Amino acid sequence: MDILMKNRWKYIATTVFSICMLTACNDKLDPEVDLNQSEEQILRDYNNTGALLNNIYAYMPNGLYYIDNAMMASACDEAEHTLETSTIQKYNTGNWNANDNPDGAWGNCFKAINLVNDFLQKKDQVDLDYLKYDQSESVQQQYKLYVENMKRWEFEARFLRAFFYFELVKRYGGVPLMTEVQGMNPDYSKLGRKSLDECIKFIDKECEIAAQNLPAVYADPGDLGRATKGAALALKSRVLLYAASDLYNNPAWANGFAHPELISLTGDRTEKWDTAARAAKKVIDLTSANYSFATDYTGLFRTYNNNEIILCFRDGANNTFEKNNYPIGYDGGNSGTTPSGNLVDDYEMANGTPFDWNNPEHAKAPYSGRDPRLGYTILTNNTQFKGRAVECWTGGRDGKGVMHATRTGYYLKKYIDPDVDLLLNQSSVHSWILIRLSEIYLNYAEAMNEAYGPDDPHGYGMTAREALNAVRTRTAVGMPAVMDGGQTELRERIRHERRIELAFEDHRFWDVRRWMIAPETLGKPLKGVEITRAGSSFSYNVINVENRTFQNRMYFYPIPQKDLNIVGTSWPQNPMW
Repeated sequence: MDILMKNRWKYIATTVFSICMLTACNDKLDPEVDLNQSEEQILRDYNNTGALLNNIYAYMPNGLYYIDNAMMASACDEAEHTLETSTIQKYNTGNWNANDNPDGAWGNCFKAINLVNDFLQKKDQVDLDYLKYDQSESVQQQYKLYVENMKRWEFEARFLRAFFYFELVKRYGGVPLMTEVQGMNPDYSKLGRKSLDECIKFIDKECEIAAQNLPAVYADPGDLGRATKGAALALKSRVLLYAASDLYNNPAWANGFAHPELISLTGDRTEKWDTAARAAKKVIDLTSANYSFATDYTGLFRTYNNNEIILCFRDGANNTFEKNNYPIGYDGGNSGTTPSGNLVDDYEMANGTPFDWNNPEHAKAPYSGRDPRLGYTILTNNTQFKGRAVECWTGGRDGKGVMHATRTGYYLKKYIDPDVDLLLNQSSVHSWILIRLSEIYLNYAEAMNEAYGPDDPHGYGMTAREALNAVRTRTAVGMPAVMDGGQTELRERIRHERRIELAFEDHRFWDVRRWMIAPETLGKPLKGVEITRAGSSFSYNVINVENRTFQNRMYFYPIPQKDLNIVGTSWPQNPMW
């Protein structure tokens, strides 16, 4: 596997160098390491050691260009990628396996975990004596600052390790747990795959320890993007929500898999949901972090400095996302990730009722009077963008008949900066949000509803319905509150809200798996609209864009075959692969 290292330090140095070359934020979170030094010199220097930690952050996923410059949205029912030969399409056709998985998370995460383990082993080698014994006031202030930062580094690293382990667990189930750097010729078969329960408990504990020792906020804006107390608690919330979900508590789908402990948990489900609810509420109640809902929904995704953001990947100023996703008829645009009709049709009317193509009034003006997040997230036909109307109709500048034009009749708006001029090679700051406050409220709503139903506060100060409505009715959205319905009805409303609120944020691909509804969501045709213009009016015809497939084995990724070939039968392959 990628974590088999012939020379550990050469590996670390090369990794750090490559990351420094790829990142371009030019702030405190990615300083460079002078590699014209020995290992001892690097590790004894405060700045170099800090840089080793900082560059582990670069392994965190940036979902704007996750696979072949495509978002994971194109691998589920949120979107279609216009490039039919894109690697991301393998997930839609079922043409992927243990030898060919487009998602490189296995190698990427274990690389990051090994870097964390090495950092934790070496971090105490930093020499601060040159400051410690200088009694001048300014130097002593610097010394105290460095000592405080070094104490924090341990818990940043442990948070990162927990983060990467969860990225592995949600893909593979139980994985080997490594907390020490492996030797020159390690025998990984002796480590074995740990049970799902062991992995969840490990991540949970690391998050809790990190939360107890990390600051709620950083005073320096240059530190935005670092792990915080809130990020650790929020990750714990997500982990425990997954641990309570159907997929992780029902091995029956695996057809008698011999190692159910690798993919499933045992124990009381209500207790699991309760624990997940309490974890989410802890984030909501963390007043010292100053979290609040953004008042500008679109602007939230073009910055990394917003009180709704709990954790994000700081993407340096560039125009790659605009090049990948501007509508095809705009200078430099390549269409890229185009929203599905399945998603668009799920946006409610502004009064909270469902949209229906069979309703003549809806069909006549399908994008009017809808949930405002539709307009914030998706470019629909004849809406204004960069000084003209988007022409998604057949024969239009952005429509059918133009090579690489949208096949769904829609284009992406979320994350895109419309002010970027690609001909002038202008750039813009983007934010890939890993965790934000709206998710935490929806985590709480789901967990509370599953544990106690819609309206039982259970002493936590907020019901499931209230948490859902906090997201729907906030200033940036203004949708009507959900006032009726029992547990089953509210379950569907919460799932709907996650689909709409968190669209294109890399939740849907995993949500439909943990809810075990993938066959009826990912396994059905992807829809779009065919648009015809007659003068100044348009007619819309719902079409099947692509037939897609989902097989039960796809609930978890297969362990890469190349690694099973190394360790043998001590690492059981996931079911049906």
